[in-house]
Amino acid sequence: MELRQIKYFIEVAKREHVTDAAMALHVAQSAVSRQIFNLESELGADLFIREGRNVKLTPIGKMFLEQMEEAIKVIDNAKRQVREYLDPEQGIIRFGFPSSLALHTLPSIISAFRERYPHVKFELKQSSYRDLISGVAEGEIDMALIGPLPKQEKKVKGDILFTENMVALLPSDHPLADKPLLNLDQLKDESLILFPKGFVLRELFDNACSRLGFHPKVSFEGDDIDTIKGLVSAGLGLTLIPESTLVDSLPRSTVRLPVINPHVTRTVGIIIPSERQLLPTEKLFYHFLRDFFAVLDKFQN
Repeated sequence: MELRQIKYFIEVAKREHVTDAAMALHVAQSAVSRQIFNLESELGADLFIREGRNVKLTPIGKMFLEQMEEAIKVIDNAKRQVREYLDPEQGIIRFGFPSSLALHTLPSIISAFRERYPHVKFELKQSSYRDLISGVAEGEIDMALIGPLPKQEKKVKGDILFTENMVALLPSDHPLADKPLLNLDQLKDESLILFPKGFVLRELFDNACSRLGFHPKVSFEGDDIDTIKGLVSAGLGLTLIPESTLVDSLPRSTVRLPVINPHVTRTVGIIIPSERQLLPTEKLFYHFLRDFFAVLDKFQN
């Protein structure tokens, strides 16, 4: 069994079409067909069901695909490890992050790191809270910036980098906009713009409201920070969002107010896999992150 055969097999399985796979691989269709035939002959089993120009995996083909995808991950990881042991400052970091940390926190981290290590490359993936956790756990990404830091996840572990307040964002013509700050229970009769149910930032807010004995009145929902800020800017309601999303600027026609009684906060941290060691370039970035925010915390205090 050759590595080339495995890669051809995976591409055909993914696309369910030999011609499309050949185009993606930049080889002739006949070469792909021949390698698949040789692989099936060696295994003594049909991996695909042919349906005209399309193909579908057989049950044994599906099992074989899962194993081969894992094998390719191991091979690619081994190649990376060799390259990075030779020179950690030339490696690649596959890094995940949520939309709520994309505007200010992520660019600050990356730019500071690249000043010190300009030749390290990043493969960045923006994703949802649960997808970031599963991405690290399953090896699709090396580590992720996340907020709040998850607890008791089997295949990931993490460190808190900082804790930030959730703040209210209001239309500038709202009756509460001239207040110096807000109590959380002042929002109980307001039209709120929040993340949908199932989002971790929505869960933080719902839990805080529940402790005060009320349920938020949600008029609109948005699945990213920019959407929510845009709806507030349009005068459609209020929201509670992480303070870091408003560091550089406020949306037009809005004001930001602290919220107390209680303070609603979230932890922001870095998660890494708990079942494998970090590669040299990953270690470099991981320790940089911890030092970066430790220094920042001392400066702010």
